[in-house]
Amino acid sequence: MVENGKAQKRQEVKMLNRKILEVTGVMNVESFDSEEFLLETELGFLTIRGQNLHMKHLSLEQGLVAIEGLVHSLAYLDGNTAVKSKGFLGKLFK
Repeated sequence: MVENGKAQKRQEVKMLNRKILEVTGVMNVESFDSEEFLLETELGFLTIRGQNLHMKHLSLEQGLVAIEGLVHSLAYLDGNTAVKSKGFLGKLFK
């Protein structure tokens, strides 16, 4: 997709039965554990929260991350929200 001579950012999020999640447009995996993933995407930081989360597939060359586990929430973090997070960044900035 090209808009005004610039490539338009694109991201797809696919979830199956809250147990398998695939995200494209991923530039970096900032942190992850069994309860939270923090991904840097082309459209901003994305946090994924749940239980028994683990990475099924990772390809930063393709910008693809696949996560398995029980997904509770997906949220994009904007500016000050990242510092208030109770996940990795929240622990870092106590």
